[in-house]
Amino acid sequence: MQFPVTFHVLGQSIPSHPVLEMLGYTIGFQTFLRIRRRRETLIGHDPVPAETMLWLLVACVFGAFAGSKILAWIESWPDYWSHRADPTVWIGGKTIVGGIVGGWAGIELAKKILGVRSRTGDAYVIPLCLGIAIGRIGCFLTGLPDHTYGIATGLLWGVDFGDGILRHPTQLYEMLWLLGMSAVFWRAGAGWRRDSSGAMFRWFVVGYLGLRFVIEFIKPTFKPYAGLSAIQVVSMVSVGVALWQIRRIRATDAPRSLSSAPSAQPFRSSLP
Repeated sequence: MQFPVTFHVLGQSIPSHPVLEMLGYTIGFQTFLRIRRRRETLIGHDPVPAETMLWLLVACVFGAFAGSKILAWIESWPDYWSHRADPTVWIGGKTIVGGIVGGWAGIELAKKILGVRSRTGDAYVIPLCLGIAIGRIGCFLTGLPDHTYGIATGLLWGVDFGDGILRHPTQLYEMLWLLGMSAVFWRAGAGWRRDSSGAMFRWFVVGYLGLRFVIEFIKPTFKPYAGLSAIQVVSMVSVGVALWQIRRIRATDAPRSLSSAPSAQPFRSSLP
């Protein structure tokens, strides 16, 4: 295989990355709509009106865009600084971790402004898993220019992206992990269960950002923060926040489930 891979359509060469990225967005969004419809069918209504959900999606998109750019700049600031006179370099970079954290923050801020109390995060879990997994295929096919490859390896599945070095295909590691997560969350009914509590979205954060923290050790990235990269620092903090919120959700929902249970009736003997 020659990297980067391009698709040839009607005599035109199209880079694989934007094609797979757009496919990821499309399948992710369609999956989100399917989950929303399934929830409406099972419980008879959706706790968040369509107009409100639209505003939450807008907040998510803008938050994800800002987060992905800011973390990309922090992650590789020496490269950006060396090309500070070239605006196309500053516009081009982005990172998925920043997008997830920024989108999460954007939705939470919008919910506070709109007064939304319902927990909506679980509906995004499977769409995120599928969308990112498909996008990572595009990263893999792009090869060296995408800067998502791993360090050199002697393992049988090492990939030569064009520089003569067998490297960890870290993009495929992420893809397989995300597909496994999506299967687990689908089986658990993420997003459409009646008792959807937001905990599954936090578990998604723990699962994916936990993987990113680990996998960054086998990437040739800039690691100035006690041997960690900016992505690892943000991933570690986000996992800690998600675990803390899972604990709060469990503590909050336990009394609620107990109070909704039928009250115990005093024992009355049937004997005369």
